[in-house]
Amino acid sequence: MKPLILLTLALAPAMAQMHTLSREKLIQYTQQNPFERFPDGRPKVPDALLEKLKAMSAEEVLSIVRRGYANQYADGFHVLNPGKNLVGRAMTLQLMPLRPDVGDVDQKEWREKHGGRLSHQTALDMLQKGDVFVADAFGNLNAGGVVGDNLAYYIWKTTGVGFVIDGAIRDLNGIAPTGMGGYFRGAVPGAINNVMVAGINVPVRIGNVTVLPGDVVLGDREGVFFIPPQFVQDIVDEAEITHVHDEWTKKKFDEGKYKSSEIYGRPSDPALIKEYEAYLKQHVEPRIWERYQKRGQGAAPQRKKQ
Repeated sequence: MKPLILLTLALAPAMAQMHTLSREKLIQYTQQNPFERFPDGRPKVPDALLEKLKAMSAEEVLSIVRRGYANQYADGFHVLNPGKNLVGRAMTLQLMPLRPDVGDVDQKEWREKHGGRLSHQTALDMLQKGDVFVADAFGNLNAGGVVGDNLAYYIWKTTGVGFVIDGAIRDLNGIAPTGMGGYFRGAVPGAINNVMVAGINVPVRIGNVTVLPGDVVLGDREGVFFIPPQFVQDIVDEAEITHVHDEWTKKKFDEGKYKSSEIYGRPSDPALIKEYEAYLKQHVEPRIWERYQKRGQGAAPQRKKQ
């Protein structure tokens, strides 16, 4: 266990304003998590599932809405590398506008208990491989860049993934060539200023989404989904069906013999349905094929747009 994680676990009852979830509270919030956990209690969705998500789009995980989670998608970001999906586990930082009488108390307590200065880098130093740094900077570009090229490079080398910042970054020309994934509200010249750390590994607000530590982050060129761990396996399975469905549909359009309504979203000809199902069975895992059959033969995947 990293030393800073140990620090975080011990801080929850002691901090005045800066707060974090205790391991017990984080487990309580994420009690539906079916996977292993990090030592701090964060859900640890397996790397194998994250790999499968890398080939999927935000559209292909829209089925989360049917599960009663209608507020898991955020958009309106600048996208650092639109051609590359961002996939990883959320590690969260909550910033708030600086109020000196509160911030001074937190800094004093931090120095007395741990030495050094409490800052956004305290959270950065807790990142692990496969994490996405998710920072709630309340969308305020005037608060300066939460990360510049040096700290962004640290995120990239430490996590292999990237960041989602509901606020600003700086040194865009230095960050873009890394190839890392990044979502941000704007780029500004100035460094981070007039903010205080309000929470580390706590629920944060990104756009209209409440993000929990350990949520799976999936960003594409349109926006970002934050997926609760308990839904990841089912969403991956359904998205594989959608992916194969789209692949087959385009193959049929390539033949130039059919009107769109004859193929999409559900074939009307029994022979085409049979052909599609044979194609699907060949290209998905047996357990996913069985799930498709239980859902109803000939059914088309749920979609958000045409």
